[in-house]
Amino acid sequence: MSREVGRVAALWRYPVKSMAEESLESADATWNGLTGDRRWAFIRPGRPASNFPWLTIRELPTMNQYRPATVDPARPEGSQTLVRTPSGDLFDVADPALARELGDGISVIRQNRGVFDWMPLSLLSTGSVASLEDLLGSGLDPLRFRPNILVEAIGDGYPEDAWIGRTLRIGGMAMRGDERDGRCVVVNVDPATSARDPAVMRTIARERQACLGLYGSTVQEGRLSVGDVVYLED
Repeated sequence: MSREVGRVAALWRYPVKSMAEESLESADATWNGLTGDRRWAFIRPGRPASNFPWLTIRELPTMNQYRPATVDPARPEGSQTLVRTPSGDLFDVADPALARELGDGISVIRQNRGVFDWMPLSLLSTGSVASLEDLLGSGLDPLRFRPNILVEAIGDGYPEDAWIGRTLRIGGMAMRGDERDGRCVVVNVDPATSARDPAVMRTIARERQACLGLYGSTVQEGRLSVGDVVYLED
């Protein structure tokens, strides 16, 4: 048995960790998340052996102004990734000149399994964004939270909280809602301007135990698309 809980409003992957999104109409979900998601990452100097060596928006807020693009969307795992800089220059992601632009001693790696902070899929509902907007008294771009799947959910509040430990079937794939998505100061950075607003994380910490959205993992590989109905399985 299953019941409809919403529809997919948007799909995004992030070919390079902490850089801008790539908007998708459809995507293939594998055991390693959406195909092509976070397969590249930049590493800070002197940190390769640490638990968190990555260069991210926390250290460089303008990273989300760098826009990656997958050259061959039909074969993203084996295709070229190009990055357009804020000044308009275009680099292959592996070009040392791009790493130098990001900072002294920065290097790049490719990880076919994806460079994730925790789980390979992240889902957020429009209800959660709207509820947080009400608390803050201002609008928020969902991309501030860097989800893979944005769901226009049935009902108000934070509906994905009730999906933890449950299976969601979306198009030809299925994912398990593993746990609430613990947030960090990255959510303070506006994706359009790179300006910081500390009130965003403070509010999530105070009202939501620093969590917003859902972390998940694939339990059935398959394709999902914008507009797909999201079913919650009993």
